[in-house]
Amino acid sequence: MAITVRMILDQKGRSVITAPARTPIAEMARILHQNRIGAVVIVGDDNSISGIFTERDLVAAIGKHGGGCLTTPVKAEMTENVYRCGEGVSVNELMQVMTERHFRHVPVEVDGRLAGIISIGDVVKSRIYEVEQEAEHIKSYIAG
Repeated sequence: MAITVRMILDQKGRSVITAPARTPIAEMARILHQNRIGAVVIVGDDNSISGIFTERDLVAAIGKHGGGCLTTPVKAEMTENVYRCGEGVSVNELMQVMTERHFRHVPVEVDGRLAGIISIGDVVKSRIYEVEQEAEHIKSYIAG
């Protein structure tokens, strides 16, 4: 049985650090640092996904505009066209998309609302587990 996004979220939890689009970039940097995360999902008042702001976005903003951008609302520098997935997506499918598109965080959406977030670390961890389980099955088969 293939591991799905739903299985990962059921195990790790569904809480996601979010912020509104008006949040200053300096505050976003604090949120990233304090929570030891690489991305914050930007949401509207109805908890719909408006964008995502990552460590890469922070570095790009400072690189382009200097320190003066820190008072700018995150809306100006966030990624607006966010790839998102549903809970039924398999880890293998998601891993392929994340590799091809070069991103490390994917918000999970259910009925147009944020339902969780999957990081590349979550994908790798689940894939390692899957490989270990396959190895155990093979050992059992050979031994039995």
